[in-house]
Amino acid sequence: MLESIINSVRNIFAIPDLRKRVIFTLLMLIVYRLGAHIRTPNIDPEVLERIWGQVGSTLFGVLDLFSGGNFRVISIFGLGITPYITASIILQLMTVVSPSLKALQEEGELGRRKITQYTRYLTVVLCAIQSLGIAYWLQSQPGLVAGGGGIGFILMTILTLTTGTTFIMWLGEQITERGVGNGISLIIFAGIVIGLPNAIRQIYDKLTDPGAALGIIIMLAIMLIIVAAIVFVERGQRRITINYARRIVGRRTMGSQSTHMPLRVNMGGVIPVIFAASILAVPQTLLGFWPTSKWVQSLVNIFHGGHPVYLLIYVSGIIFFTFFYVSIIFPTDEVADNLRKHGGFIPGIRPGKHTSEYLNTTLTRLTTVGALYLAIISLIPQFMLNGVQIDKIPWIGEPVANVLSSTPGLGWILTGLGFNFYFGGTSLLIVVGVAMDTVSQIESQLIMRHYDGFVKGKRIRGRRG
Repeated sequence: MLESIINSVRNIFAIPDLRKRVIFTLLMLIVYRLGAHIRTPNIDPEVLERIWGQVGSTLFGVLDLFSGGNFRVISIFGLGITPYITASIILQLMTVVSPSLKALQEEGELGRRKITQYTRYLTVVLCAIQSLGIAYWLQSQPGLVAGGGGIGFILMTILTLTTGTTFIMWLGEQITERGVGNGISLIIFAGIVIGLPNAIRQIYDKLTDPGAALGIIIMLAIMLIIVAAIVFVERGQRRITINYARRIVGRRTMGSQSTHMPLRVNMGGVIPVIFAASILAVPQTLLGFWPTSKWVQSLVNIFHGGHPVYLLIYVSGIIFFTFFYVSIIFPTDEVADNLRKHGGFIPGIRPGKHTSEYLNTTLTRLTTVGALYLAIISLIPQFMLNGVQIDKIPWIGEPVANVLSSTPGLGWILTGLGFNFYFGGTSLLIVVGVAMDTVSQIESQLIMRHYDGFVKGKRIRGRRG
């Protein structure tokens, strides 16, 4: 198998067109990473690092994850690609309630280009709004901004961060068009993977402590199991057979055809986890603006990793957003109507309403499994880092917590393992999913040119089959 992979890598660079695409993608990602070293002007890095130790677990930490660490240092790419993702989601949701956008979406390539243009405009607007809030927040931190800030600093910050995100958006589109894989996904992927050397160093440092060695081994074993589970579920799909009746097109008679409609188990992707994590980070972020407010402080104490209320709301949020997002991107009524118009039907199911009900039932079962899968994957790193504050559970909490704390080897359930589970939850989903899709696209290019794929005699499938 290793020899087959090595030969496939050689074949990539033996094909001129594929070699150019791979090299172009790598160069664009290098340009993106170089931007992380160019900071926004008039900000003291030492004061910023001290402040980040206090706000790293808030909504700013979520922003930093998708900016590849750029937000932590307020570089020119500090906002990352998050505004573009947000704008894309907003436009996607708006197509459901806006007839004009819905009509554009159904116009084919021309309509999609128009929606992409609207997405770019909305991205710039969101960048300006977010960078304005960040500028005011930076200015409010004592000693952070040279000269105390002012209107000049605010305008410079807005211009710098907005221009940086616009440039990243352009890089992503160039990678998608002239490189390999989805550019936006690869940019997020690169931002997460760049922290791997630092994570390896932290793990190595902890291995020198005999007491932490067992925890490290447990963490690595669980991470391998999670990766295998993600690959298995992300490739999982339910194939629904679709038959097309004999029909006349012009002067030709088209015979009956049979195909299938693939329904993925995790059709919502990582979007529900992002929504849930962002909403739960809001109370912690509010503390930075109103630190003296008692009700905000009480919320932050509850909405903290490991608290039962936090975990319950987190899981509920993931499940809710999974069903909500899937209902938006896969409207069963519309799919059933399109099948009926094109002469397609599911064997044994009447066209129209019955087909819609059948698809809805099937999709509900798949989405239930996908939502629980997302919740479990997202909870494991939370559980390993912070544990579960079982003593906060009414009635049975304190007795169970006392038993666990007095039992050797089980106390970590209440407090966690004490170190971060790198590539956990959202990060691991993104890394594995993007890697699967990119490898699948490269292998498709190899097979199309009559070369063997990465595994001889088999085909590596991405999340989309």
